[in-house]
Amino acid sequence: MERATLKNYISITKPGIILGNMISVMGGFFLASRGRVDIALLLSTLVGISLVIASACVLNNCVDRDLDRMMSRTRDRVLAQGLMMPKAAFFYAFVLCAGGIALLQATSNLLCVAVVQFGFVIYVVVYSIYLKRHSVHAALIGSLAGAAPPLAGYCAVSNRFDLGAVILLLIFCLWQLPHFYSIAILHLDEYAAAKIPVLPVTHGVAATKLQMVGYILAFTVAASMLTFSGYTGYRYLAVALASGMAWLAFAWRDYNGSDDRQWARRLFFCSISIVPILCFMMAIDFAMPAG
Repeated sequence: MERATLKNYISITKPGIILGNMISVMGGFFLASRGRVDIALLLSTLVGISLVIASACVLNNCVDRDLDRMMSRTRDRVLAQGLMMPKAAFFYAFVLCAGGIALLQATSNLLCVAVVQFGFVIYVVVYSIYLKRHSVHAALIGSLAGAAPPLAGYCAVSNRFDLGAVILLLIFCLWQLPHFYSIAILHLDEYAAAKIPVLPVTHGVAATKLQMVGYILAFTVAASMLTFSGYTGYRYLAVALASGMAWLAFAWRDYNGSDDRQWARRLFFCSISIVPILCFMMAIDFAMPAG
């Protein structure tokens, strides 16, 4: 067992995942702020949620270290390589989570804290420890954890679970499913070898592609609901519809082609571009819902 370095402690928190989630947190935060941004609250919310997400990622690495060794995209992770003691990782995760929750409790509100804790439990306990290894529905339930950061950002400002919060939850749950299934198709052989029951393994690629198209359509409808419910303007609506249609066009292109991995790769890169675009539009084209 090699001694863990600072680089290992940073790497095990999955900084790329944290960055992606911070973009969605800002989308929810700015949507609820409607142009009246509390910078101090924004910073504390970003830091607090980042610490909790980092903790969840560390624990996910602890739980999945045996599976990570079986897959090329994950076998270089810190715990899979034995570069850190699991006990040290667990303690590190505890410190990160405790610090994040304490900061959020001190600066935001109990609803925001509850949403963050809910996402943490779904990701670490429900998804990582049990569903990922045992159920094809793991991605569906796990999408709730992926939707928790933008929802927490929204609730940090609004301090209520209203229609805007429900729509945000739907948007990010529906976005996450085709995004994840793209990854699953790209690494289908490795998921099968590790006996992880993702949809392409259990039901085949064709069935997965059909579901992905359905989720993209549902995502586009959900994203447009922010405007129809009075939370955003028509510039946001135009961008949301254009983004959804572009994603759908990528899905339709070579839908019945022979190279499923190339098809999935295009959809993956399209999906990761959509979130920052929508979050930016939420920030600049907000509205005041009636009532």
